[in-house]
Amino acid sequence: MTAKTDTILPRAEAQLARASAWRIWEIAIWLVALAAIFVLPGKSLILTEIAILALFAISLDLILGYAGIVSLGHTVFFGLGAYAAGLFSIHVATEPVLGLIAAGLAAGLFGFVTSFLVLRGSDLTRLMTTFGIAMLFAEAANQAAWLTGGADGLNGVTITPLLGLFEFDLWGRTAYIYALSVLILLTYIARRIVHSPFGLSLKAVKRNSRRAEMLGISPARRIVAIYTISAVYAGMAGALLAQVNSFVSPDVLAFHRSAEVLLVLVIGGAGYLYGGLIGAVIFTLLRDYLSMITPQYWMFWIGLILIIIVLVGRDRITRWQTLLPAMIRRLRARHAESGK
Repeated sequence: MTAKTDTILPRAEAQLARASAWRIWEIAIWLVALAAIFVLPGKSLILTEIAILALFAISLDLILGYAGIVSLGHTVFFGLGAYAAGLFSIHVATEPVLGLIAAGLAAGLFGFVTSFLVLRGSDLTRLMTTFGIAMLFAEAANQAAWLTGGADGLNGVTITPLLGLFEFDLWGRTAYIYALSVLILLTYIARRIVHSPFGLSLKAVKRNSRRAEMLGISPARRIVAIYTISAVYAGMAGALLAQVNSFVSPDVLAFHRSAEVLLVLVIGGAGYLYGGLIGAVIFTLLRDYLSMITPQYWMFWIGLILIIIVLVGRDRITRWQTLLPAMIRRLRARHAESGK
C-alpha cells in the first residue's frame, strides 16, 4: 500500500504541475490586453468595461464551471460590492484599493452566509434560491433610500488618486490599468485555486457528490468555500464599476446583469476561466456594434448567436483550444528538424 502511495503521489503532483503551467496562448492574451493600453488609447472606457465584465464572469465560472452550481442571482454580490465600495468612499476612506478590499470582504461575508441555502436541493432549487436572494436584496436596497439613495442611486462617491499617485482621468486610461491589474491578479489566484488539490476535489464534487463523499471529500465544505470565494470576486468587480463611474445605481442589482454574465459564459465557455474573458470581449463588442446598427433590435441578434452556439455545439466552436497548441507544436518540430 505504501509503495502504491509513493508512486501515485508524485504522479499526481506532476499532473497538477502540468495543468497549472502557463500556456503560450494565455500569455498572448495578457500581452494583448496590456498592449491595448498603448495601441487603443481612445478605447479605454470600453476596455475597462470588458475587464470588469470578465472578472464578474470569472466569479460565476468558479461556481458554475468547477462546482456545477447554477445561479440566477449572482448579481447580488456584484451589487453589494458596488454599494459597499461607494459607502466606504463616502463614510470611511476615498482610497480605491482599500474600498476594493472592503467591498470584497463584504460580498464574501454575504456569500458565506447565503452559501448554506444552496447546499441542499437540485439545480432548479439552487436556481430559484439564488434568484430569490437577488430579488430580496434588490428590493431592500431600493427601500433603504437613507443608505443607498434608493431609485436615485448613491451620490457623493469620491475616489482619490490610485495609491495616492495615479489620478483617474476623463479618458479612462488609469481606470483601465487599475481594472486590468485587478483582473490579472485575481485570475492568477483563481488559476492557483482550480489547479490545486482543492480544485480537483471541486471537480469530483461536480461530477458525483456521493462518490466524492465516499472518498472522504466533504461536498458541503467545498461548496461553501468556493461560493464564498466567488462572492469575493463578484464583489470586487462591482466595486471596480462603482469606483470607475463614481456612482452606484440600482442597476447594479438588476436581473439583466445575471443574465448577461451567464450569456458571457455561454459564449466563451465555462470551466477554464478564460471563457469569461473571451466571452466578455465578444459580448461587449457585439453589443456595442449591434446596438449602433440596430439600436432597438440588438438583443435579437445576440439571441440568434446564442441559438447558433447551442445548435452548432460548443466543442466545434472552441476547437481552437486544441488546434492552436497542436499547430504550434508542429511548427516547433519542423523548425527543430530544419535546424538539424
